[in-house]
Amino acid sequence: MIASISGTVISAGLDQAVIVVGGVGLQVRLTPATAASLRVGEQAELATTLVVREDAWTLYGFADAQEKEIFEVAQSVSGVGPRMALAMLAVFTPARLATAISAGEVAALVKVPGIGKKSAERIILELREKMTALGLDENAHHEEPAASSSDEPAWNGSVSEALISLGWSAKQAEAALGRVAKTVDADAPVGVALKAALQELSR
Repeated sequence: MIASISGTVISAGLDQAVIVVGGVGLQVRLTPATAASLRVGEQAELATTLVVREDAWTLYGFADAQEKEIFEVAQSVSGVGPRMALAMLAVFTPARLATAISAGEVAALVKVPGIGKKSAERIILELREKMTALGLDENAHHEEPAASSSDEPAWNGSVSEALISLGWSAKQAEAALGRVAKTVDADAPVGVALKAALQELSR
């Protein structure tokens, strides 16, 4: 098992990056927030989980051990695979997700693409005790909004495409981007704008 990696970032996208470790470039799947924190040419250290399937070996990376633990615990629910677990962490911080599950917030969980009411209820039923036991503090992850800008966002098209690929409709993506444009600079990195859009969609 590859528990963590540390190396130089040679490429970074909206939800993945390639990090060179010991001369080998490892492709890592990430949440948009984690991807946005990486910079090409700089060092990065990530907690990781290797998911092995018959047709692929996929390495998932996380900002910290807390994200990794939530990712692994979520997959203990029948019907929740790596993609859905990562989608949960794309929409919610680990602490907010743990709070939503512990408090039985079905309305919050159905905001994650691919999760319907029945799936949300099953996730709550199977994970409530586990999430409560983690004792995560939701208030510890508060972030200040970015400065506003009236310029035309350069990131609009890329973020819209990413949201649609994650499962939201074009209409939902457009509405979220309209709100994000009021708080995120027009020339902000795509990852930053995507993170803000995901936060809007989770409200």
